[in-house]
Amino acid sequence: MKLLRAALLGTALTFSGMAMMAPAASAQVDRPVSFVDLAERLSPAVVNISTSQNIEANVERPEFPDGSPLERFNDFFGNGEGRIASSLGSGFVVSADGTILTNNHVIEDADVIEVTFPDGETFTAKLIGRDPKTDVAVLKIEAGRDLPFVEMSDSDDVKVGEWVMAIGNPFGYAGTVTVGIVSARNRNIGNNAFDDFIQSDVAINKGNSGGPLFNMDGKVVGMNTAIISPTGGSIGLSFTTPSNIVSQVAGQLEDFGETRRGFLGASVQPVTKDIAESYKLDEAKGALIKRVAKDGPADKAGLQVGDIILSYNGEALDKSSDIFLKVADTKIDSAVKVRYVRKGKKAATASVTITRLEEEKPSIPDGEVQSGKVVAMGVAAEALTPALRRKYRIPGSVNGVLITRIKSSSGASGKLRVGDVVSQVEYKDVKDVEDFKTKVETASEAGLPIMILVNRGGYPVIYSIRGSS
Repeated sequence: MKLLRAALLGTALTFSGMAMMAPAASAQVDRPVSFVDLAERLSPAVVNISTSQNIEANVERPEFPDGSPLERFNDFFGNGEGRIASSLGSGFVVSADGTILTNNHVIEDADVIEVTFPDGETFTAKLIGRDPKTDVAVLKIEAGRDLPFVEMSDSDDVKVGEWVMAIGNPFGYAGTVTVGIVSARNRNIGNNAFDDFIQSDVAINKGNSGGPLFNMDGKVVGMNTAIISPTGGSIGLSFTTPSNIVSQVAGQLEDFGETRRGFLGASVQPVTKDIAESYKLDEAKGALIKRVAKDGPADKAGLQVGDIILSYNGEALDKSSDIFLKVADTKIDSAVKVRYVRKGKKAATASVTITRLEEEKPSIPDGEVQSGKVVAMGVAAEALTPALRRKYRIPGSVNGVLITRIKSSSGASGKLRVGDVVSQVEYKDVKDVEDFKTKVETASEAGLPIMILVNRGGYPVIYSIRGSS
């Protein structure tokens, strides 16, 4: 492997006039002198997660009879049981008795999950539960002794600009430490309604998935989950699931083996300045109801399309997406107060009894095959069959259409890749190949670049692509 080294040449310019204007004593800068102590203290609790999966063989292998001169080749060709697919990620121990958190996409569909500590000690882990929507999974190992573990923090306290540190196993390089700052809060990258990521410029790469992001107190502020990158490597756009979400989901998985989310029965959208003005609101905050499920909790409580929800269970909604997480975290069958305003009327309060959300199955059942191939936007796309999922190692939680060919002269060339899964077009889910073609054709009519969300190797990436071929 060829290593490239770069030297940075800098020129220092001093201006006597500016020096005279400088204050006599500079303000103290709050920054760590070193990360050594934190790295040494926290690294023992960060583990390598490796998985293997038995994949059904789809080819005939020769088998030579005992005593044959070619018998020795039986081991070479294998026993016909299929090959083993392996994946690699990170995780972190959160209790002395061996509870470990990681990403769902790291362990999904695995037959065997192994956890390796920095000293090389390896354990086979049991899957306690997983949640594709928030990409959280809980594992358990039996070590026969107390294990080093890390503590979760309150991610609501995370501030933009503060120092954070990641420890993980990028590309299999165990115990890698990287640092940076929090770049933004409450990021939605188009995964689903539960997106509420912490964005940082910490170097996160493939293999860091499921690993912890720490604050300077050595507590976990979140789980490293996704990056956006045109190259597949870190470019300083890393996304971390906040610790409050991870803890809430992990708690349900430990207690029930599954998530039990609340259901409001209403779809919402952001409140714009124009909408706020139309409702005579001082600020563009809250959630505007755009659909109400018949006989759902919101409908039974009297909420209607056009109502703006201002607060939920006594907590104000700064933005519409806040309500998804608050409802999801509400105890099933409990009554909550929802304060809302209806156009032309004064604000009112409704009592809503939250029911349980019926979760959709994230994977396509074996044998359920969508047929068809299409060409749109200069790329050929096919339905995600079980065979293609095995070939390209695409988890069952990833839905959309698979790119199998790209025209070199198309706007997608140099951006999209064969093996990418197109999940959304213009931020709308792609159901099947015909839906993909229809959405691309509709978006192309505007003559503007089309926003395409693809899943590449377990990571979502957004591209802006011209629709012409």
